[in-house]
This record gives sequence, structure tokens and C-alpha cells, in this order.
Amino acid sequence: MSEIFKGDVKVLSSSTSDHRWRVLAVLCLAVFAINVDTTIVNVALPALVRQLGSSTTSLQWIVDAYNLAFAALVLAAGSLSDRFGRKGALLVGLFIFGASTTIGALGTTSGQLIMARVAMGIGAAIIFPNTLSILTNVFADRAERAKAIGAWGATTGMAVAFGPIIGGWLLEHFWWGSVFLAMAPPAAIAMLLVILFVPPSRNPSAPRLDGLGLALSTLTIGLLVYTVIEAPGRGWSAPGTMAGFAGAAVALIAFVWWERRVAEPMLDVELFKNLRFSAASAAISVAFFALFGFIFLITMYFQFLHGYSPFSTGLRLIPVAIGMGVSSGVGPTLAVRLGNNRVVGAGLALMAIGFAWIATSNAGTSYLEIIGQMLVASAGMGLATAPATEAIMGVVHKDKAGVGAAVNDANRLFGGTLGVAVIGSVFASIYIHTIVTSRAAAVIPSALLAQSKESVGAALIGARRLAQSNVHASHLLVTAAHTAFFDGFRVGCLVAAGVALAGALFVVAALPARPAPSVDAELAELIHADRL
Repeated sequence: MSEIFKGDVKVLSSSTSDHRWRVLAVLCLAVFAINVDTTIVNVALPALVRQLGSSTTSLQWIVDAYNLAFAALVLAAGSLSDRFGRKGALLVGLFIFGASTTIGALGTTSGQLIMARVAMGIGAAIIFPNTLSILTNVFADRAERAKAIGAWGATTGMAVAFGPIIGGWLLEHFWWGSVFLAMAPPAAIAMLLVILFVPPSRNPSAPRLDGLGLALSTLTIGLLVYTVIEAPGRGWSAPGTMAGFAGAAVALIAFVWWERRVAEPMLDVELFKNLRFSAASAAISVAFFALFGFIFLITMYFQFLHGYSPFSTGLRLIPVAIGMGVSSGVGPTLAVRLGNNRVVGAGLALMAIGFAWIATSNAGTSYLEIIGQMLVASAGMGLATAPATEAIMGVVHKDKAGVGAAVNDANRLFGGTLGVAVIGSVFASIYIHTIVTSRAAAVIPSALLAQSKESVGAALIGARRLAQSNVHASHLLVTAAHTAFFDGFRVGCLVAAGVALAGALFVVAALPARPAPSVDAELAELIHADRL
């Protein structure tokens, strides 16, 4: 066995290739658990209403508390792991995540679940950037690193799609708490495997702790994500929303000013002048904006317009997992051969085509056609995100891999949160307008009209009850609900398609095809070839 030490990180030669891939498998298990949790809880929301009496506001925060804590702390967590050690940080994150998801399964109130979700988000914020930074340190050769990031990206994407499938199956066989408890065993197994197989690594220069940078980054991302989450309810032009965006902008300016002034910054903001870093970051945000907005809409389409159960809905999302899994695996390899700008740009363009096709759907669209739509959009997603991630991590020095991974993860979380908020707001505004201007609005009770404005599901439930006393009015309401849903659905998908297309054009123009040659890259290739 041949070993070479670079800094304090042991770089394994080609004779220990099997060990590298075992490490990758462990990291993929960890990211699978935390990414399943971004969507698994959604299918349990109706059960929480029945069992715990959760209000609409409580349900929103049971979902969003995880994402808010995750996004707000991920940059700080990545920086701290670079300083204090990535393996230890990964173990801490897995413990926090596993313990809090177990506690959540035992909760008896909405408040307890929200607190558990916050703690789970903290654990996920520690886990996610560490998996990618460890991967980057273990795989020194760009070609191998591209394949590894492809597998990591495929796992991440498939986990998001498998969340509703796993959650739906659990709810059909167990109680609502099973969707929380299910992720505890993977976290425990991952902890054991991390201890056995993952090598320790950290930044050997051990810079001084940038406390103010950590605080300002957390404030900036946390306030921005919180404002985006609350904007649909408050209104995008409401004083609270505008104040939130203004506060986030001030915090960002202060963060950039401080990071450029301090001797040992948490994040080298000059990285954003490198188009390989900044354009790839933008591509990640755009892709997740479109994906999460799509999942928000398609879940309602399956459950409310076709009446599928949560488990059946999850199963029908399998093409998303397949498309993302395959394309994420081949995307980074294609980018090494053809250039990042071509592959990432093509991926975003495919997403635009897929969402434009989805916008043509109606209640009579066959599932076979929907499969084609989802495969096109999800294949584009994998082609865009995995090579973009490889581009970001290729720019950042391995000693700062935790911060680089955290920027990548923050892009994903912010893009996804913004996608749900913006596309959800567009959908809701068009849906409500169609409902209140429909023929049904003039003949149904005012209380039922108010209920119908809340969601298409509420409108259809109300129409079934109304049928017992007024069949004509019930029929008008069903027609209005279907029309309103597809009016909003169509525009929401077109928004996703437009954003993806704009992202594709930007990436083709701005993202460098390949990294600039560097001494470090050449040294890494020699190390991998076992020629030193």
C-alpha cells in the first residue's frame, strides 16, 4: 500500500482505490438520510392535523423549521469543520440528527415537533458540507472526483424524490411518528461506518476563529430564508417582507466588508470573482428553484386532481429519482470531456423544456406522458447540478473544502426555498383569482368560498359536502377548482421553465469550460497515478 501525506490529510494511492469508494458509500448514506428528511414529513401533514390538531401555521413551521436551521447554519458549520476536523464534525452532526429525529417521533404537540425539526436542521447543517469536503479530500484526481461527486449528487437528488415514497409507505403501515423514527437507524449506522472507514482531515493551517464572520453569515442566510418563507403569507410587498430583505442585504454587506478586512476570513469572498465558482453557484440555485417548485405543484396534482394516496403519489415520482440518479452519475464525467458550460447549460435547457412540456398538462393527461415529462426535467437536473458542484469544489482549496461545500449546500437550500415560495405564490395568486371570478363564487356560501380559496383540496372537499344539498353549485365549484388549479399550475411551470432557460443562457456564456491548470492539480494527478 502506498500512502502520501499532503498537509495533515492522507492521500491514498491507486492501490487503495477500494477504500476510497467505501468512504464514498458511507458519505452517501449520511446525505441520503438528511435529504430524505427534506420531503418525507410533507406526506404526514394530514395525519398531524388529525392526531395533534396542528394548525396551518404549525404545519408550515414543522416543514420549514428544518430548512431554516439547515440553511442558516450550513456556512458556519462548514467553516468550523475545516478548523476543528471534518470526521469529528460529521459524527457530531449525525448524533444530533439521529437523536432529534428520535425525539420528534415521540412528540405530542406541534411545538415539540417544531423544536425537533430545528435540532434536526442543525444536525443536517453539520453533516451536509462535511460529506462533500471529505469526498473532495479523499478523491484527489479530477476524473475520479467527478465520478464520486456524481454518485454523491445522484444520492442527494434521489433522496429528495424518495422522501414521499418512504413516508407514504410508512404512513400506510405505522403511525405518523414513523416518518421521524425511520431516519434514526441510518444515522446510527452511518456513525459506526464513519468511525471505521472515514479518514480524519482538517485545515492544517488552523486559522483563528472568525467569530464575527460566523455570526454575520448565519444572520444573513437565516434572515433571507426566513423572509422568503414568510413572504407568500405576508405579501411580497408587505412592510415586514421588505424589512426582512433590507435587513438581509445590510447583513450581507457587513459580512462582505468584514471578510475582506479580517486577516483570516471564514470565507474568501474573492472566490466569487472566479466565474467557475460564481456561475456554477448560480446554476445550482436555479436548478433547485425549479425542482422544488415543481415538486410542490406535482404533489398537489397527483393527490388532489387524481386522488392518489401519499404512497401512490410517492411511487409516481420514481421517474424523477431515476432521471436524476442516472444523469447525476454521468454528468460530471461528461463535463470533464466536453466542458462544464456545455453540460450544465444543456442540463438547465433540458429542465426548461421539461417544465414547458409539463405546463401543457391537464386532468386528462396520461401518466405515461407525465413520465416522459418528469424524465426530461429530472435528467436535466442531474446534468446541471452534479457538474456544477464539481466545478465549485474544484475551485476551492482542499484545506477550505468545508466552506466550499457549505456554499454549494446553501445555494441548494436557498434556491429550493425560493422556488417553493415564488412558484407557490404565483400559483396561489392565480388560483385565488380564478376561484373568486368563477360562476361558482356567486352561488356557493361565503364560508365555503373562503375555504375554497385556501387550496384546491379544500375546494374539492367542500364541493363533495355541498353536493348533498345543491348538486348544481357543487358541480360549478368542482369545475372552478379544476380550472383554477390548472391556470396556476400552468403559469407556475412556465415560471420554472423561464428561470431554467435564463440560467442556461447565463451558464453557457459565463461558466468556463474547464478549470485553469494548476500545480496542485498536476500534483494530485501524479499522486493518484502513484508516480511520486
